[in-house]
Amino acid sequence: MSTATVFEIALAAVVLGLAIWTIAVPDTYSSTVGFVAYGLLVALIWVRLDAVDVALTEAAIGGGLGGVMLLGAAARLRGSEVTTAERCSLTVRLSAAILSASTAAVLAFAILLLPNPPPTLAPAAVSNAGATGMANPVTNVLMAFRGMDTMLEKVVLLLAIVGVWSLAADRNWGGRQGPRHEADPKGVLAFLARLLPPAGIVVGIYMLWTGADHPGGAFQGGAVLASMWLLVIMAGLADTPPVSSPRLRLVLVAGPGLFLAVGFGGLCFGAAFLAYPVAIAKPLIIGIEVAMTLTIAATLALLLAGAPERSVEP
Repeated sequence: MSTATVFEIALAAVVLGLAIWTIAVPDTYSSTVGFVAYGLLVALIWVRLDAVDVALTEAAIGGGLGGVMLLGAAARLRGSEVTTAERCSLTVRLSAAILSASTAAVLAFAILLLPNPPPTLAPAAVSNAGATGMANPVTNVLMAFRGMDTMLEKVVLLLAIVGVWSLAADRNWGGRQGPRHEADPKGVLAFLARLLPPAGIVVGIYMLWTGADHPGGAFQGGAVLASMWLLVIMAGLADTPPVSSPRLRLVLVAGPGLFLAVGFGGLCFGAAFLAYPVAIAKPLIIGIEVAMTLTIAATLALLLAGAPERSVEP
């Protein structure tokens, strides 16, 4: 048995054990911390499967921004934990466990029934990669071969932030999202909020730029930028912008708006909607990715900030 196999078995055992512990532990905060650790370990599994793009997304969303959101929810729920008498009965918990185990067994059985080798469009994607000038096959698939799906995903993000804004009370409409955070200016959080953002911004821009030829891209880069912005906000070094800000709204619509405009350009001057001219396909895709990075960073950060709770004044 090779060292890699031993590592994979140990990793699988730790992930399964952590998943069970996350579900079984009664304390909300402990369960949230377990879920964040679970997301980071799942990212390692994706790395072992050579799906680095998926690993970066899982680490950014499952272990990063999702963890921040759940920790915030756990902090708000602290003090209102259900009592032992209000907990689900043993029958309900056993039923949920049996249902979960049955679903996992069906999925495992379905995977075993897949043909070997499984059907794949990878050769076709690789053979047509030259049409965009991008060496990263994941970027080619997301931005060209299934560009419509990617564009609609960004529209869904935009609709999600509008949905969060709609939860605001009438008196707060147009105001700032979430509470005004105040941290000890000499504390660890404020220190990290001053230390990490410069490096995080460089990493986010690098992940955007390298996504053309290597793992990375707009979503991963935007997630890193969003986490840096949230860190500064949570440390009290900056405040969330008012949702009535024209500049904020321009950033939010920049990504899907440019994507849609390029799509109509292909419909008017090319063969079909989102048909990139071969000569300028790469500059067009990179331009869309830049706009989408800003949109994704702003959207993810503001989704975690919550509904507007305050007036425009800081």
